[in-house]
Amino acid sequence: MAEGGEVRAWEELIPDALGLIFRNLPLQEILSVIPRVCKSWSRTVSGPYCWQEIDIDEWSQRCKPEQLDQMLHMLIDRSCGSFRRLSVSGLHTESMFTFIADHAGSLQRLELPRSEMNDSIAELVAPKLCNLTYLDVSYCSKISARAIEAFGKHCRSLVVFRRTMHPAEVLRDFDCHEEEAYAIAKTMTKLCHLEMSYQPLTTRAIIEILSKCRNLKYLDLRGCWDVKLDEKYLKERHSSLKVLGPDIVDRYEQSFWNDCADSYSDSSVYSWEFMDDDEEGYEEAFDDDVIWENENGIQLDGFQVRFYGGGFSDVITGFDWPPSP
Repeated sequence: MAEGGEVRAWEELIPDALGLIFRNLPLQEILSVIPRVCKSWSRTVSGPYCWQEIDIDEWSQRCKPEQLDQMLHMLIDRSCGSFRRLSVSGLHTESMFTFIADHAGSLQRLELPRSEMNDSIAELVAPKLCNLTYLDVSYCSKISARAIEAFGKHCRSLVVFRRTMHPAEVLRDFDCHEEEAYAIAKTMTKLCHLEMSYQPLTTRAIIEILSKCRNLKYLDLRGCWDVKLDEKYLKERHSSLKVLGPDIVDRYEQSFWNDCADSYSDSSVYSWEFMDDDEEGYEEAFDDDVIWENENGIQLDGFQVRFYGGGFSDVITGFDWPPSP
C-alpha cells in the first residue's frame, strides 16, 4: 500500500455487500474459513446474506445422505426463507422435499437432479412452489406424467423446464414417455426453454408441445431418436425456435455414457465441519467443540475441515485444501 494510503476496513462493510462478495467463494470456504476471520464476517455467513442462492449440487453428489439433510436444514434456516435458488442433487427423503416447500416463499429456481422424488411427493409439494420460473427434475426416474402435470398446474410462471434423462435409461426403458410430453403441452404453455433429451418420445408428442407452447425458443431433443421433425415445417411454423437433436449422439458416445453409468459412484472423500451460528461461540472458536454444532444443537458428526495458515494440519484429515493464495 502506498504511504498515506487509506486503510480499507473490510469488516465494516454492510452485511449485504459482504454477502455478495462471499457468494463468489467455494462453499467450503464460506462455511469453514470465512467465519473465523472476524465477528462481522461470522455474522454475515450465519445470516441470510450469503444464502439467497443455495448451490450445493456438486457437493451433494459426493456426500452421505444424512450429511445432505443436515446441510440443507442449516442453509435454509440461515436464509430465513429468502432463498431464490436451490440446486441440490440426490435428494432422497420426503421430509426434505416438504421442508424445502414449506420455506419456498421466495423460491424461483429449483434444481433437483437425480432426486428420489415420486409422483405422490410432487403432488404434495407442487402447490407450495407457485413462484417457480425454473424447474429441473432431470434424471428423476421415479416421477411420471402425474408429477409433471402437478408442477405445471401449480407453477404457472414456469419458463424453463429440464427433464433430461441418462442415455442408459433410454436403453433400459423402452416405454414411451408420450404422456409426459402431453402433460407439458397441457400445463406449461409459457415455456421458453425445454430440455427433454434422451427420452423415448414420438414425433406426434413433440408436435403437440410445439402447438401449445408458442413461446418456445429452445428445445433440446438430443437422443430422442424416434422423433422426426421436418425442417420445412419448423421454418414455416416455428422460425424462431432452436432445436438441438435428435440425431446428435453416435454409437461411440452412447457406449461412453453406458460405461459412465456403470462406474458412477456417490462415495466421496470430501467433507468438512460447519461453524455454529451462535455469535457468542466466536470468542472460543478455536478450542470449543460447540462451534461444530448447527443451529439446533445437533452435532454434525463425520464432517472434517482444514484451514489455511497451518495449525490444524497435524490433526485434520480429509479434503486436501489448496495452498492459501
